[in-house]
Amino acid sequence: MKAMVFAAGLGTRLKPITDTLPKALVPICGRPLLGHVLDKLCAYGYDDIVVNVHHFAGKIRDFLATNAFPARISISDETDLLRETGGGILHARHLLEDSSDFLVHNVDIISDLDLQWFRSQIRPGALATLLVSERVTQRYLLFDKQMRLVGWTNTTTGEVRSPYPGLDAGKCLRYAFSGVHNISSGVFGVFDSLGCPERFPIVDFYLKACADFPIYGAMPESLTMVDVGKLETLPEAERTCRSILSI
Repeated sequence: MKAMVFAAGLGTRLKPITDTLPKALVPICGRPLLGHVLDKLCAYGYDDIVVNVHHFAGKIRDFLATNAFPARISISDETDLLRETGGGILHARHLLEDSSDFLVHNVDIISDLDLQWFRSQIRPGALATLLVSERVTQRYLLFDKQMRLVGWTNTTTGEVRSPYPGLDAGKCLRYAFSGVHNISSGVFGVFDSLGCPERFPIVDFYLKACADFPIYGAMPESLTMVDVGKLETLPEAERTCRSILSI
């Protein structure tokens, strides 16, 4: 099975740690974030994994060269340009499109997600399946009663984005995106048909494509997860990691 780990980010909210270290190598429970994610993917049978790199790319390459994983690890090099999430997937096309589908996982997500369960949630014909949760945030994805994506909203500003004119966000199911998604390799043809640029966020693409292509949300009954995105989340990440690993 094939997966991609987003490890190219600048990690600006983790400064000053990321002044000398890529976010992917920030240690949690004594192991870099990238190590935790790769361990999890390998444990669930993912044996062909792409890691994109940009910020301190050489340090990530060194980590991968000196740590053995039971999977083929390929590098998608973005040192020339940080392409954001959608552009990162498009740039790794030659490493991903030979599979019927692939998992995408942010490097800064630590969770107890059952990836086998998540794969079981893929519906026939789905362009993508997005892991969502009831986490409190300002920005939410909007779904209809069948959990098909119909839009996005910012509850602070009241902004609603949707390919459906006049969508009433108040009548939609509202969940937070969790940075893990399974994508059909057919996405590359849709990228082509929509004329996607070299650099773009994948959520922007989902919001444009969801009217014509089925994109669904999947929410587990329980999910322990932490987004290691800011300095203040590091203590919570340590606690969550220790709880998940029982250490």
